[in-house]
Amino acid sequence: MTGVTLKDVVKRFGDVQVIHGVDLAVDDGEFCVFVGPSGCGKSTLLRMIAGLEETSSGAIRIGTRDVTHVDPSERGVAMVFQTYALYPHMTVAENMGFGLKMTGHPKAEVDRKVAEAARILKLEPLLDRKPKALSGGQRQRVAIGRAIVRGPEVFLFDEPLSNLDAELRVEMRVEIARLHREIGATMIYVTHDQVEAMTLADKIVVLRAGRIEQVGKPLDLYNNPDNKFVAGFIGSPAMNFVAGVAETGFVAAKGLGPVATTIGLPAKGAEVTVGLRPQHLKIGPGDTHRVELTEALGGVSYVHLTAPSGEKLIVERHDQVNLEPGAMVGLSFDARDAMLFDKEGLRLR
Repeated sequence: MTGVTLKDVVKRFGDVQVIHGVDLAVDDGEFCVFVGPSGCGKSTLLRMIAGLEETSSGAIRIGTRDVTHVDPSERGVAMVFQTYALYPHMTVAENMGFGLKMTGHPKAEVDRKVAEAARILKLEPLLDRKPKALSGGQRQRVAIGRAIVRGPEVFLFDEPLSNLDAELRVEMRVEIARLHREIGATMIYVTHDQVEAMTLADKIVVLRAGRIEQVGKPLDLYNNPDNKFVAGFIGSPAMNFVAGVAETGFVAAKGLGPVATTIGLPAKGAEVTVGLRPQHLKIGPGDTHRVELTEALGGVSYVHLTAPSGEKLIVERHDQVNLEPGAMVGLSFDARDAMLFDKEGLRLR
């Protein structure tokens, strides 16, 4: 197996540039996840690595090879798509081995590789079935098996779980994580779901508008985001953001009051955004905030509040107290948990 390196990679469609000088190194055996909102360029970047989209400028290397202009079939990658793309008239075994059969591999070798992939993915009982007799999760495992059989240097996944229901998505996340541990391959995975990113990745690449916002380990991005976009995108529910004004030694924040800080602030009167994660807000006595909704999920509840200034806030509680809409409550927090961002959204440290 081997790593992937992108150097100043650019993609244009006519006069429109959608990928802007991306530099990235994915290490050998690493599970790297591209995450970001729809239209941020994550699937385009993955297709460029696969060779399905032409690279306008820059270089892509797989291991020691420059594959920027190499045909997709010669890059040593296998791609798993959102749609399963299985042949309906073929069995599971035939679908998995079809690519090797078409490239002239001996039947014994095809059968051996199909059997090994079926063992890894627990598909042995299903090898004689047709796709119509499989569940969505089973079909996706077959699609992954077809990629394993090819023995690629790099696996590429383009939102492979988006067609599955919630329960199957959790099940397949576990399967893909187990697959990575077992075969140790380099994997690059695209998703818009930051929960998938946090649970699967060794390294997360957060993209916005064709640019990398931050790269790091999941908990590093969660605990130490570089900017407001990353802070708001990583974490569920999303971080609360409240507008404020810099004062001497504190920020006057709408809906929160004064937020004391030892961090160097911009000039007095400058715009500052205060960020607090839902678990860092506490409901207590008082009547400053109006309850709009309580999402009672059993072990955790999310209370949606409106401040007198109109600011919307979410509080995470680990109890089953159901606060009724219209109730008035107080709000507290530890200022040390607050993150501060300047007018441009960059983190103040």
